[in-house]
Amino acid sequence: MANLLENNVEGKIGTQKYLCTISWRNGTLLMDEPENIGGRNIGPDPFSTFLASLAGCTLSTLRMYIDRKGWDIPEIHISLNLAQELNPELETTISRAISFPDTVTDKQKERLLLIAEKCPISKILKNKITINTTL
Repeated sequence: MANLLENNVEGKIGTQKYLCTISWRNGTLLMDEPENIGGRNIGPDPFSTFLASLAGCTLSTLRMYIDRKGWDIPEIHISLNLAQELNPELETTISRAISFPDTVTDKQKERLLLIAEKCPISKILKNKITINTTL
């Protein structure tokens, strides 16, 4: 199975509690935890970063489709959160709300909802995931 990314995403943590530096092809992201659990709130926490991936993928997928259709939709908004419950296994529910300008028709909204579900990150999250960890 071939990797989707040309280069690995890499991370490191030093002695500053919870502050992680994450690097990808040509950028760096600082991740941290909120102050109320011992971090310094310097960057997004892992849950926020996880949801940001879904938000960015959803928005980009919608923009590609809108542009291909030639529709005049200048802006799309998205809001995400997640909840977890032990039931008896851990169950995670992601809430994703997408909104468009009032000029978007109901028929367009229905189509865009289907397209949002087809973004690559949505597909990954809705299918089997295997994490192979090595030392």
